Amino acid sequence: MRKSRAETAATRERIVEAAAGEFRRNGIGATGLSNLMGAAGLTHGGFYKHFASKEQAVAEACAYAIGEIGEKLGAAMDKRGARPALHGAINAYLSVEHRDNAAGGCPFAALGAELARGSEAVRDTASAGLEELIAQFAARHAEPGSAQASTEAMLALSSMIGALVLSRIVTDDKRSRDILKQMRLHLTEGG
Repeated sequence: MRKSRAETAATRERIVEAAAGEFRRNGIGATGLSNLMGAAGLTHGGFYKHFASKEQAVAEACAYAIGEIGEKLGAAMDKRGARPALHGAINAYLSVEHRDNAAGGCPFAALGAELARGSEAVRDTASAGLEELIAQFAARHAEPGSAQASTEAMLALSSMIGALVLSRIVTDDKRSRDILKQMRLHLTEGG
């Protein structure tokens, strides 16, 4: 029995979502097609019905993961209360919960080095996604649209990504938490 176009699209979406989590959890190179398809509840054999290559799945999963982190950070900025909007995103991003949820977190922190070594299509997807996040942050700046807003957004995101990566690398939980805390303070209190 043949699947409808809607069923095929839903299955592809399920694969992309599962791939985004598996790649962030285990890395792109360490995630085989059977792992990826198994996470989607499917068999390995069906992969090539949906994708021409693993690289195509990586690019689509990357776009999905970037969209997901963008939504989470946007929601955190919208819940801001009395503090500046960016502080909500900074506090959510530089949290122990985010550190401990690589599979559902920022793809740049989880996959940065692998994305940099990816195909041109993967790098294009990652680059476009980073520009979207920078624009999202810059739009919440005190002077949206200014060159300073874009520069400060880029610096904040770069600092946040780096701090999250380092917090995941260190084996001492106290040091890991301190990395997150100090970067949160640096970005929200200016020092």
